[in-house]
Amino acid sequence: MTRTVEVAAEPSPYELAAGRTALIVIDMQRDFLLPGGFGESLGNDVDRLRVVVPPLAALLAAARTAGLMVIHTREGHLPDLSDCPPAKLNRGAPSKRIGDPGRYGRILIRGEYGHDIIDELAPADGEVVIDKPGKGAFYATALHDTLTAAGITHLLITGVTTEVCVHTTTREANDRGYECLVVSDCVGSYFPEFQRVGLEMVKAQGGIFGWVADTAAVIPALNALTTTAA
Repeated sequence: MTRTVEVAAEPSPYELAAGRTALIVIDMQRDFLLPGGFGESLGNDVDRLRVVVPPLAALLAAARTAGLMVIHTREGHLPDLSDCPPAKLNRGAPSKRIGDPGRYGRILIRGEYGHDIIDELAPADGEVVIDKPGKGAFYATALHDTLTAAGITHLLITGVTTEVCVHTTTREANDRGYECLVVSDCVGSYFPEFQRVGLEMVKAQGGIFGWVADTAAVIPALNALTTTAA
């Protein structure tokens, strides 16, 4: 019988299932979060994303202690840009596009310093890292196969940005039957209104895409899961 712990979430309690829950950490990359990176070059305030780092580090530690599967994603492209369609490549300021030289190497190119995850949230040995060419973590990746092979049915979703890659991944996961909880203080947006509305959309209409809760609710549940497993 699968052990479960209840999380005080919206719009209703969420059942955290031992052995069937994974933590997804979306695109916590230097290009998006560091001063002087791609995100800031587009006129964004990266501090609005960096506020996510301390609570996410605490959640990551609790998830590891509880034995959850942890998966990190990185948005980026092959050096020849063959996996980056013109509809994406031609977006943004003409002087700063995907593949152009940036402060941390070529922007959003796999293998470059800026493409990798920030030091504070670096993957531990054995944790899965999914390189994705799109906004959603399921598109053109092995994520669904990886989760299915591990028996995962529940996802704790974190990362950036709330209205783009987090939302797209949550919607993709919902369509595939996963029970998703978006951890509200572990997702971030450059735009405060997008952050607010993005979270409201997840839990609207009885949880049309999933549940929402913060680390004050999720971490004690993870700790309880750890205790019951001992």
